[in-house]
Amino acid sequence: MLGFFDFSRERIMGILLMIPIMLIALPVHEMAHAWVAHKLGDPTARNFGRLSLNPMKHFDPLGFLCMLFFRIGWAKPVPINARNFKKPRRDMALSALAGPVSNLLLGFLGVLLLNIAELIFFNLGAVSEKTLMIMDVTAIFFYLFAITNINLAIFNFIPIPPFDGSRILYVFLPTKLYFGVMKYERYIMIAILVLFWTGTLTGPLSFLSGLMLNGMDKLIHLIPIF
Repeated sequence: MLGFFDFSRERIMGILLMIPIMLIALPVHEMAHAWVAHKLGDPTARNFGRLSLNPMKHFDPLGFLCMLFFRIGWAKPVPINARNFKKPRRDMALSALAGPVSNLLLGFLGVLLLNIAELIFFNLGAVSEKTLMIMDVTAIFFYLFAITNINLAIFNFIPIPPFDGSRILYVFLPTKLYFGVMKYERYIMIAILVLFWTGTLTGPLSFLSGLMLNGMDKLIHLIPIF
């Protein structure tokens, strides 16, 4: 809870850098849901104007604030009508999977850009204090961009409602049991937020995110120029 009221210079810079990151990560996530659903035969999201990268189409005030201060949040859910799918269970799972996969791709892009930036900075030689500050901010931005998207992906893979993982789980659960659990979606979400607020889930999420980040970094270092 103390972190919420931490207005140090580093904290303020982190918050400011998070704003453009959110304006990319959240719309891409939601548009990925909408695009895959549309391709699989459900026009609902497109009809509601959600097949868009416009952040305001996907804006959720509470999710935005949670993302800004805790780096875990959400956007307004994309409406999907499974009755429009040829294979509802499979297509619902694929539509749900599209969101976190898009964030993993953005996370990989962030790690790649961070490595490119570090390679350029390493070869600059002596630089002015102002240039050094720009280099630091650039590196921090790419790191935050990568880890935020990775966090979003892992967060959404949690196989309980309202996360995308629960829609993937729909493929395997009996319909009656699935919709029985979905009735408690709002209460589960509140419980998850409490667990994050108290730090209970922070450790496991950070561990998984770190593994994913390191894995991406090692993969990029297989490229000869790195």
